[in-house]
Amino acid sequence: MKTILITYLFLFCFLLTGKAQTQQEVSYFPLQDVKLLESPFLQAQQTDLHYIMAMEPDRLLAPFLREAGLTPKAPSYTNWENTGLDGHIGGHYISALSMMYAATGDTAIYRRLNYMLNELHRAQQAVGTGFIGGTPGSLQLWKEIKAGNIRAGGFDLNGKWVPLYNIHKTYAALRDAYLYAGSDLARQMLVALTDWMIDITAGLTDQQMQDMLRSEHGGLNETFADVAEITGDKKYLELARRFSHKVILDPLVKDEDRLTGMHANTQIPKVIGYKRIADLAQDQNWDHAARFFWNTVVNHRSVCIGGNSVREHFHPADKFTSMLNDVQGPETCNTYNMLRLTKMLYQTSPDIRFADYYERALYNHILASQQPTKGGFVYFTPMRPGHYRVYSQPETSMWCCVGSGLENHTKYGEFIYAHAKDTLYVNLFIPSRLTWKEKKITLVQETRFPDEEQIRFRVEKSKKKAFSLKLRYPSWAKGASVSVNGKVQETNAQPGEYLTIHRKWKAGDEITLNMPMQVALEQIPDRENFYAFMYGPIVLASPTGTENMDGLYADDSRGGHIAHGK
Repeated sequence: MKTILITYLFLFCFLLTGKAQTQQEVSYFPLQDVKLLESPFLQAQQTDLHYIMAMEPDRLLAPFLREAGLTPKAPSYTNWENTGLDGHIGGHYISALSMMYAATGDTAIYRRLNYMLNELHRAQQAVGTGFIGGTPGSLQLWKEIKAGNIRAGGFDLNGKWVPLYNIHKTYAALRDAYLYAGSDLARQMLVALTDWMIDITAGLTDQQMQDMLRSEHGGLNETFADVAEITGDKKYLELARRFSHKVILDPLVKDEDRLTGMHANTQIPKVIGYKRIADLAQDQNWDHAARFFWNTVVNHRSVCIGGNSVREHFHPADKFTSMLNDVQGPETCNTYNMLRLTKMLYQTSPDIRFADYYERALYNHILASQQPTKGGFVYFTPMRPGHYRVYSQPETSMWCCVGSGLENHTKYGEFIYAHAKDTLYVNLFIPSRLTWKEKKITLVQETRFPDEEQIRFRVEKSKKKAFSLKLRYPSWAKGASVSVNGKVQETNAQPGEYLTIHRKWKAGDEITLNMPMQVALEQIPDRENFYAFMYGPIVLASPTGTENMDGLYADDSRGGHIAHGK
């Protein structure tokens, strides 16, 4: 086991300027059209697949069947899955299955996904109202909420552990099963579950809604906006607005950073929802709020790996001491959600600065958050020099970062490429094969980046189609060059722009991008005397020994995700 010796900071001393954008400018390719080739990312995907298949569906389904009055086929998992957050991993699991199937076409994954959906449908039918959920005492809880009996705050709602956050995972699961795996059953269940929520909240005043939203509620506003787009029915967009927390939204609209002391991952999904609603409703103010939040977190509240928060909370932006001292450093869930927000922002403003952050966080936090051979996911990444991280196990660990971790390594193909009309964007240097079905083009990317500076592309299939190829020229690179079939191309692009080549491409064309990397120092954002050594976008680390790694692989205790060694 290698521990990390890092001294930090973070990229980007910039603040994005210009008018807020809500119109989609680029589109992403479906996961099934981007196949990973041999690389640490493909290895991570395969390791994740083995972890997913090691988990038992009937144990994940037990809370949903129990709350529907049905007899579970197996006991619930322990840890967070039988102490109040019952069912949240089941939601993440369905999302992970859906994306893994899209990415790999693995039929065993598809069969398991359908089993999970059929069992949830059985539970939904048994209740008869459209409800599906695993929170203990669910039916009584939602009866109280519907009656306006709301007792909310922090991680509590009417004496339950974040039931809104929990049910959001079920909503996201059904959405993902429809969007990634094409399940019509999932769509049917999703709409029924959303109609149920409309019924639950129809009699609540806006003030009661805002009071309820003081309890952590994930990205419910985002998923309800998704349902609006899926169905074309605006009533779901209105529901999404009602589930948008104004205490967070209003200061962001006014460019006010009031995040210090707040639970970080409670807020990030809310902002994803603001952006989603903004895009559907063409709401410039809500779009601006999402952008201001991203700028604030990325430029002022993040460290070198792209992560943020200490003990799950935003510390003062001008004081990173706790980041260096505490074993509970950046939380993986936070970066999972920051990448989701980044992807949405890039889609309406394809600015390289979004791609630079995405690359930084993907390599140094997300890819690094999975044990690369045995599997297992990380909750906290301590930034203190010489410390270590704790890895989950399939039978014992049911934390939030296990749920998002199951998803993280299924979808590495989602941001490598983007397209707009006759333009293809290359954002990440990850070995992959892209099938651009609309243009009948296949492009192969081969590289050992960041172990080498050269990235090679080959047009594997094309019928002499003319399009612009935009290769990202990262902000950290200097002196990049590009050649086509051995001939160096003239380009005036600077770091932070795209190297653009427009021509009629044919099968067999080869493009070579040389991307010089240098070792650089980055100072921690509060300007104290701590630095990270960087090589291109990669945080350099050194092995320091394996002593005192108590609890390296977590048990099922409540604090098993925290490193307790010296």
